Amino acid sequence: MKLHEVKAPKGRRGTKRLGRGTASGKGKTAGKGTKGQLARSGPGLPPWFEGGQTPLHMRLPKLRGFKPPRQTKHVAVNIGQLKEYAEGGKVTPELLQAKGLVRPDQTVKVLGDGAVEGALEVHAHAVSATAKERIEAAGGSVVIIK
Repeated sequence: MKLHEVKAPKGRRGTKRLGRGTASGKGKTAGKGTKGQLARSGPGLPPWFEGGQTPLHMRLPKLRGFKPPRQTKHVAVNIGQLKEYAEGGKVTPELLQAKGLVRPDQTVKVLGDGAVEGALEVHAHAVSATAKERIEAAGGSVVIIK
């Protein structure tokens, strides 16, 4: 092996040597073009600058209002669905969890959309007034879980 046969290892590339004479191809302006903000020394443009287009942080809608920190969000279940999830005339959050409708950490609220077929004993964390009326009119009962 002779010196002119030696090759650099594959996948390795040296650093780009800028401003080392016009023959190098990256001399004089060192690949920065001519004049302008990006040709000057210093940090250049901030990363969020979009070339004069309205920046993203100004285009996005601002969050308004107040969200209570201890607000409870219930999973809504309509009384028309209760028949599908009832076992032995009883509907509980545990049954709904077993069927995959709610997660164990979620609370259940029964809403009055649909019709009740048969007497059901419904256990839930919250119940709307119309749902309670319709369940009791069909001969069922409502138990509120604390």
